[in-house]
Amino acid sequence: MSGHSKWHNIKLKKGKVDGQRGALFTKLSKEIILAAKNGSSDPEANYRLKMAVDKARANNMPQDNIKRAIARGSGADNEKTIEELRYEGYGPANIAVIVEAATDNRNRTASELRFLFSRNDGALGEAGSVGWIFEQHGVIEVDPQKLSEDELTEKALVDGVIDVRFGEPAEVVTEPAKLMAVKDELEAAGLRVLTAQLAMEAKQTSRPAGEDTNKVLTFLDALEEHEDVQRVFSNADFDEAALEALLS
Repeated sequence: MSGHSKWHNIKLKKGKVDGQRGALFTKLSKEIILAAKNGSSDPEANYRLKMAVDKARANNMPQDNIKRAIARGSGADNEKTIEELRYEGYGPANIAVIVEAATDNRNRTASELRFLFSRNDGALGEAGSVGWIFEQHGVIEVDPQKLSEDELTEKALVDGVIDVRFGEPAEVVTEPAKLMAVKDELEAAGLRVLTAQLAMEAKQTSRPAGEDTNKVLTFLDALEEHEDVQRVFSNADFDEAALEALLS
């Protein structure tokens, strides 16, 4: 499990995640808009849209909001166009970071992200500056329920699966093109899928130590809280016991 995913899941477990539902709905809407813009407006014919709609429903987003987002992505209104952008750079402790954003004002977003990087001892880079450190995979979070690691692995090892990482939640890593097929097979096998998405995973990681741990986590949290940021990926890895201690 990636370092920042560990941090997020520990915060959830300890009830330390802020309930910013309005901000969450905005991010979910943007993902639906982008998915509908780049493919069919029918979730059954557009797996990215289906994943976005499923995630929105899992977070209790009203159906009317979902319909409006699909309509906007399909060009059924006259609102500003949302575009998808990717930023790369280095953060504190020289960690590599990829930021996926959705915005109607690329100049504003670039300026604000550049400021966030610089104030946290980092710097935005050119396209491709850190991308070589990452590769795209499908990542499915599942509830292990009462299964042992061996039992979960046996259920989850289906065609298209690259790795199974036991934990709470567990992660099933897939080939990108097999993400939805694997998700369907896991659900058919009785596993409860929590999330399913395409993610950038680091091929080589970096473990911040001492005060750098707090600096890196503060920086990654600040990025994720930005209204235009959809996803943040980094090669930072953390000791889980140290993360637990930070929230104790």
